[in-house]
Amino acid sequence: MELKRPKMSNPVHFLAFGFGSGLAPVAPGTFGTVAAMPIWWLCAQLPLWGYLAVTALVIAVGPYLCGKTSHDMNVHDHPGIVWDEIAGLLVTMIAVPVTPWGALAGFLAFRFFDIIKPWPIGWLDRRVDGGLGIMVDDLLAGVYAAAVMQLLLFYVPAFAG
Repeated sequence: MELKRPKMSNPVHFLAFGFGSGLAPVAPGTFGTVAAMPIWWLCAQLPLWGYLAVTALVIAVGPYLCGKTSHDMNVHDHPGIVWDEIAGLLVTMIAVPVTPWGALAGFLAFRFFDIIKPWPIGWLDRRVDGGLGIMVDDLLAGVYAAAVMQLLLFYVPAFAG
């Protein structure tokens, strides 16, 4: 099978590649997470129910965006597909106040769990296929990172602002 390039004029590819951030030649997942930070900042201005609704929407469309793009490119999980990083960061940052320390800690916690893939993240990453498979490891990394963030908010007042 021929590996195809993403068509950034295709809205599905454009979104799956994180508005182009996934095209970074090195560390596309990190660049995708960087691209997610302004999205988090904008969504954090909403009431909690609004933030959760946007996060749920990002998660809901993720399997389609990632799966369709992966299929179009004839590849299982192209590293440039970073919609999953956007969803994972939004999960990480649920109810996290907008502060520089909170932003940095959330970014680092999410990247840590996304890269290290502790059990069962790595196990799921290897066993779940398609768009859901692309999304599931990042969503669970987001859950782990969210737990870290909530602990930091509880025990380290500087993170709460």
